[in-house]
Amino acid sequence: MGHQVADIPDVTSAQGAGGAPPAIECRGITKRFGHVLANDAVDLVVRRGSIHGVIGENGAGKSTLMAILHGFYPMDAGEIRVDGRPVTIRDSADAIRLGIEMVHQHFMLVEPFRVIENIMLGAEGGMLLAGGEAAARASLARLGRDYGLVVDPDARIGDLPVGARQRVEILKALHRGAEILILDEPTGVLTPQEADDLFRVLRALRDEGKAVILITHKLREVMAVTDRVSVMRGGKMVAHRETAKTSAAELGELMIGRRPAAAARPAPATPGPELLSVQDLRVRDGAGVERVRGVSLALHAGEILGIAGVAGNGQTELLEALSGMRRAESGTIRLRGEVLPPCDAAAMRGRGVAHVPEDRLRHGLVADFPAQDTAILGYHGDPMWRRVLGLISNRAVEAHAAGLMATHDVRPAAPRLRSSLFSGGNQQKLIMGRELERAPDVLLVGQPTRGVDIGGIEAIHRRLRAWRDAGKAVLMVSVELDEILALSDRILVMFDGRIVGELPAGADERQLGLLMAGAHA
Repeated sequence: MGHQVADIPDVTSAQGAGGAPPAIECRGITKRFGHVLANDAVDLVVRRGSIHGVIGENGAGKSTLMAILHGFYPMDAGEIRVDGRPVTIRDSADAIRLGIEMVHQHFMLVEPFRVIENIMLGAEGGMLLAGGEAAARASLARLGRDYGLVVDPDARIGDLPVGARQRVEILKALHRGAEILILDEPTGVLTPQEADDLFRVLRALRDEGKAVILITHKLREVMAVTDRVSVMRGGKMVAHRETAKTSAAELGELMIGRRPAAAARPAPATPGPELLSVQDLRVRDGAGVERVRGVSLALHAGEILGIAGVAGNGQTELLEALSGMRRAESGTIRLRGEVLPPCDAAAMRGRGVAHVPEDRLRHGLVADFPAQDTAILGYHGDPMWRRVLGLISNRAVEAHAAGLMATHDVRPAAPRLRSSLFSGGNQQKLIMGRELERAPDVLLVGQPTRGVDIGGIEAIHRRLRAWRDAGKAVLMVSVELDEILALSDRILVMFDGRIVGELPAGADERQLGLLMAGAHA
């Protein structure tokens, strides 16, 4: 059962309290990328003093619309109004002058720079930097007091955890005088506690009269924090709702054009022989800090072993060591009973161990490559792509990518489109498809549905269960408790680099949460 565009109430003349014009109004925004119609005559009204959710499946056009508002893309047709007057946004400088700031899903910070230097970038305050730095420090102190956004101004960005980096992005926007703040999938890389802190900040901004636009696919968050919500599907705006007058069920149906499938507990696993095991594994990060501290585990054919834990407790380094991306300091890794010598990622792939990395932009694709190249990344030395003189056949690669996109529902099905132009969820489906196409015996998956919409989550979960049922082994790291509980046949909990507990399928969520928080100690 779908909802048509006719369901949209007329909001184009909506006004705020006291008859004030909307903070921002989009009328008939249209944008094409080649033959792909990303935005199709989209209307949107956002009032001051509100948190406005914009939701939709991956590839629905949400991020494209927001990129137009922030000057990253020119629109092909339509009109934008700020505070009731038509404006032209040619680039991000125009948007910033209009008070429009955007916190991107993938942070736009310079990692070797300090916090204060990132805050000042583009707003240095003149040739003499000392005065600008003093003003920026005073601004940071004030914003920290007003919103609880406390960050050490002299900390290096590369040393900060993800939640602190996001605070820096928001501080940078507020330091520049943001009145309209756009956040693109802001909780995709946050722990539940960090997400709660973010929502507290957003409510404070709303109560001060600022307009906040929240792009997300997480319906629970939409219901918890927004005042109004607009739904996009297939590049069109299909509905606008007052959050208090709708439900997660209705929004989910509007997003995907049908009623979401009921979550069903899969049949119990029937584990087979041990495929992968580690004994007393120890791994250090790039700064020399020990992140994995004597971990031992066993992974069997025909099971999904979930590793739960708050981000930053060693799960990332464990996956990197098992996949060959990072050299372990000590310990033993066995594959099918055989002790492995130190292996790089290519050697592990050759042994039938595939890896879907946690950070798809850093380790899963090359943003500037076309999707067809991403579809063979890591397997590009395969003779099947080669022609005379050993050159890669673009025709063969494109045909392979087209088939992969059809099988794994990657949208748009455009092999030549640059990888960076796909939504995060479709990038994830492309990477997942690339690894599954090789039929590995062992699949290592980090955050399988980070930044993925409802329909995409359903599809990825089905594939992981099907892989398990085919007798393959899946080791899954996720910070999403719902995902761990829905998919795992066994659950290991990591805290401070160690395995601190093992729980069966269907474990008690409270017990799992306590272990993740270190209550075992």
